[in-house]
Amino acid sequence: MQISFVAPSNVTAREGGAWVVAAAEGSALLPAAVRLDKASGGAIARALKVSRFSGKSGQILEVVAPAGMAVSRLILAGLGKPESLDEKGLETLGAQIVARLHTVGESSARIEVDVPKGAKVKKGELAAHLAFGAKLKSYTFDKYRTRNLDEYEKKLKTLRIVTSEVDAAKKAYVGLAAVADGIFLARDLVNEPPNVLYPAEFARRARAQLSKLGVKVEILGEAEMKKQGFGALLGVGQGSERESQLVVMQWNGGKKSVKPIALVGKGVCFDSGGLSIKVGAGMQGMKGDMAGAAAVTGTMLALATRKAKVNAVGVIGLVENMPDGTSFRPDDVLTSLSGQTIEVLNTDAEGRLVLADALTYTQRRFKPKAVIDLATLTGAIVATLGYEHAGVFSNDDQIVSRIQAAGRHTGERVWQLPLDPFYDKMIRSKIADMKNIGGANSGAITAAQFLLRFIEKDTVWAHLDIAGVAWQDGEQKVTIPSWGTGWGVRLLNRLMKEHYES
Repeated sequence: MQISFVAPSNVTAREGGAWVVAAAEGSALLPAAVRLDKASGGAIARALKVSRFSGKSGQILEVVAPAGMAVSRLILAGLGKPESLDEKGLETLGAQIVARLHTVGESSARIEVDVPKGAKVKKGELAAHLAFGAKLKSYTFDKYRTRNLDEYEKKLKTLRIVTSEVDAAKKAYVGLAAVADGIFLARDLVNEPPNVLYPAEFARRARAQLSKLGVKVEILGEAEMKKQGFGALLGVGQGSERESQLVVMQWNGGKKSVKPIALVGKGVCFDSGGLSIKVGAGMQGMKGDMAGAAAVTGTMLALATRKAKVNAVGVIGLVENMPDGTSFRPDDVLTSLSGQTIEVLNTDAEGRLVLADALTYTQRRFKPKAVIDLATLTGAIVATLGYEHAGVFSNDDQIVSRIQAAGRHTGERVWQLPLDPFYDKMIRSKIADMKNIGGANSGAITAAQFLLRFIEKDTVWAHLDIAGVAWQDGEQKVTIPSWGTGWGVRLLNRLMKEHYES
């Protein structure tokens, strides 16, 4: 779908396609809607009299084929209360409008929404965030469909956002479009089937997508990782025929003297549970166990595309956890890159082993200002927070506060859970430095305590357990399609922009 911004003077009622205007809750029609109502001979006013439309957020009123006009339909969208109108609300509105246009089969449309009195957003920002929401709604993943394609086709090809501040809208949208590209990359990676996207293919795509944008991409194979001592990560992947990989992505957009912010992602391209094999239903969807790595890769693309003035490094550990005669076993002891030993009690608690070595490598090589890891780490976080919040654990109150604020702003919300010596005792091993599970209770917390053991002194660190938000069955939010959500790209981009860019 092609999105553009045009001035009101460049749009007339003689054009075809749909025309979308708006009304705020508890107020009269906004100026664009008034003009369109007049041009249609009062069609909107007549429709209002016989409807329950009141301008509430999410409401839609439609007039099909108005007499005397070339437009195919007029759509009146509700903005809600003006004082509550914000960027998230505008993005949702943009997506809702596009969803309606998809449903009715429109191929072209224009949206003209005025800033209502009492709203705090500017005209250019309003237009840009409407466009961003529309862009998010345009995402599709249908490359494997071969039948009944017309049922899934989205016919909307051109969308014009009408605004009196075209230049401001274009400027604001550049960064948002870059974030959308990063989200789409993350969604694509999560949605790919595991027979197509295995560790080497993930690494290849990361290099292909990012190198052309100026990101330095390195790929470490098993031979190099074995030489360096990645005993935990390689232990997880040793039962798979597919070779494990470590991908290192560097974007140097800031001053050379400034230490980077490091993003570390769990990339288990398929998780069978290993020898501690999952039941059949539990194995479905485990192609998405690399959503943390996908979010890191998508964020790196967003930063590079918008040429962010920040030094950022992304490190992702890519493995498959498969049952085989060569698989690691319960009761094995693995020696991690840090030198710490880990007694394996459950091979399905594998993501933390991958992250342990990736975190150690990242800290030792880059000495980052802060490290943030993302992982679909535990079912326990879903039991605790459901599908609305990710869990955040950290050794630093300031970075938690910043992540929480970025989450509220972007709609990718987080909830802090504790770290405490009590929980750390739960992962003590009788024969090694630690064990990889802490028992039946507090699973998300003991997993975070495990990771904390691999955080070096004075390193600022935050762990995001995204198991409940990385994918969704069915469309629960209009800006997010069914399955891969791309969660984390918006949050991390906002965090970088607000606190770490020069």
